[in-house]
Amino acid sequence: MMHSIRIASPLTTYSPVDSALQHRASPLHGICLVGGPGNRRSVSSPAARTQGVGSRLAVVGATLDKEEYELASESSSGVALDDQEQQLTPEVEASINLLKNAAKTRKVAAEEVLPALSVIEKAKLDPTGFLETLGGPQSPGRTWMLIFTAEKNMKGGRYFPVTAVQRFDAAGKRIENGVYLGSVFSLTFEGRISWNKRILAFIFERIRIKIGPLQPLEVSLGKKDDREPSTKDPFFIWFYVDEEIAVARGKSGGTAFWCRCRRVAAGF
Repeated sequence: MMHSIRIASPLTTYSPVDSALQHRASPLHGICLVGGPGNRRSVSSPAARTQGVGSRLAVVGATLDKEEYELASESSSGVALDDQEQQLTPEVEASINLLKNAAKTRKVAAEEVLPALSVIEKAKLDPTGFLETLGGPQSPGRTWMLIFTAEKNMKGGRYFPVTAVQRFDAAGKRIENGVYLGSVFSLTFEGRISWNKRILAFIFERIRIKIGPLQPLEVSLGKKDDREPSTKDPFFIWFYVDEEIAVARGKSGGTAFWCRCRRVAAGF
């Protein structure tokens, strides 16, 4: 994600990471979670501390043979996270930490994740810095793995069952949305974005299909106009973004959260 993440390479995948638990995650999750240094969050709640939710995400084992990992050790993007932390209530901070624990373990019950998402939505945090944290200060941007999706009005939700990764490029105003089955198969949509306050609208322009080591097949969606994406198009409303997780609601009304991830190399 800090490096080139174009899907044209036949020997790449996403690999799981978890510093706190130090266990081998399921190959289905296929990513590397990223947590920026110095971004630990403590929780005033004793119960939250017991869950270990204040620890930072980092790298552990592999899901495929011959994978190479890159540690998440880059410095902060420059976004004033300390200023953001000052406006967090204990309830919001505990909810953020709960989601970070859910991203690491996938064992936090949906009945706990849903109210945490609701608390973060209702907090209406200042979105200043969200886009740069989400999409990085330079191309090709940053990648985020979809962890959990909730239905409209938080009526239900579940952990996303396959590896779905979004790349947001703030500098290049680009988006890439992909589903990956390790190094075997990937389906990605790529397009352009616009940002207004906390709303990221997007228009997909092409599809890329990749099978194993074969060269990818690209199909144009025929959207050649240069108009800026708007709320007439698909969009996300972002409620929280830091160096580890992001929370947003889609145009359809469903809410989701992502964790930062990094691409790694793999061999067949």
